Order: sequence, then structure tokens, then C-alpha cells
Amino acid sequence: MSDDPRDELARRIAGEITLSSNPGATLRKWRTDFDVSQTELAERLDVSSSVISDYESGRRESPGIGVVSRIVRALLDIDESRGGGRIRQYARVISAGFESDIVQDLREYPTSIPLERFYEAMDATEVVAGDRDHVSGHTVINSIEAIKRLPSEEFYRLYGQSTNRALVFTDVTRGESPLVALRVVNPTPNAVVLHGLEKEDLWEHAAALARVDGFALAVSTCDLDAALAKLRELP
Repeated sequence: MSDDPRDELARRIAGEITLSSNPGATLRKWRTDFDVSQTELAERLDVSSSVISDYESGRRESPGIGVVSRIVRALLDIDESRGGGRIRQYARVISAGFESDIVQDLREYPTSIPLERFYEAMDATEVVAGDRDHVSGHTVINSIEAIKRLPSEEFYRLYGQSTNRALVFTDVTRGESPLVALRVVNPTPNAVVLHGLEKEDLWEHAAALARVDGFALAVSTCDLDAALAKLRELP
């Protein structure tokens, strides 16, 4: 296996698109994740933008591995021309030993930022104030996949380089599972954001557990892709 993060990421993206039950939707997910328009991708591939649109909508037969490889290379080339931010982001996730369907984003900030700025990016509502009001990074975690597939002793790796961070758990219905899982992790994060539920739907004991462990707790129902785009611009 290559040690080049770009090569590893290319294999992962191409494999996910090729094996997907809906390749067009998976292609669209990766294109938007790289913040590349259909027009920009089409220009890089020297095709009309309608070709990309047809692939993504399913109007055109699913692309074969050759076409998928060209599309993936184009996305990575575009990212590199912009400075390689997305490639570095996924390299951090890969180097931390996570699959991208468990950890959707993992980032360290060059300087600590007020927790309030993080909340703004996530359009989050704070339920409990924590002991610390700044964060130095964030990790966005698919709660279901993490709980199903990560042994409790590996949860600490979600902190990346620092525990002074916010953990965002997605696909949350009540918040019970991630908060119980965090009880076995020491130390605790500065903040936890539960994505996918309103404040009134929060598990009744969630606030009490957050207070015991001293971390801020917030909820959010924002569009996750839009929030991830804003988070990547922090600080």
C-alpha cells in the first residue's frame, strides 16, 4: 500500500463510488465535499457539464472504473491546485487510523478559538456550559458507526492531537449512546455537539452527564455538509 495520502484517498473514493448501490449520489457527495462545481469538474475532464449532471442523477449509465478513476484524479488535481486542503484533511483521518465513514472530519486549528465561533459554524444551541470556553480543533464522528465499530479503548484517538476540542456526533436520535461512551474516556473533550436532534428530544440524563464531566453540551440540526464547509474555514 502506498504511503502517499493522495493515492490512498483516490483508492478509497474510487472504491466507494464503484461499489455504491447509487454511484451517482456517491459521486455527487464527493464532488460537493471537495467544493467542486459540476462545471469546474467538467472543464477539468474536457466534457460538458451535462455529462456530470447525467452521471449524478442516474440519467446516464453508471460510470465504469476507468471513468471513475478519471473523475477522482480530476477532483484531487483541483484540490491540489487550491493548496491541497481536502487531501490534507483526509490524510489526518487516515493517519489517525479511522475509516472516513466513522470520522467525517478531523482538524487541528493553528490557534484556539472561542467555543462560540464553533457553535456559529454548526448553528448549535448550547444546553450546558462547560468548564472551558475555547477549542483547538474538532472531530466529526458518525455516532452509529463509531459505537458499533470502535472498541472503548480506541475512543481516545478521536481527540487527534489535543483533547481541547469539540466532538460532533452525527446521526444522533437522543444522545444517550455517545454520552455513555464518553464516560469511559479520560480526559473529556471541551465540548460535545449532538447533531440531528432538537433540544426537547435530548436524552433526559444528557445534561447531567455533561455537568459531571465538565464539558459543554450543544445540539444542532443544521445542514451537515454546509457546516463542514464552515468548519474547514476555522479559525
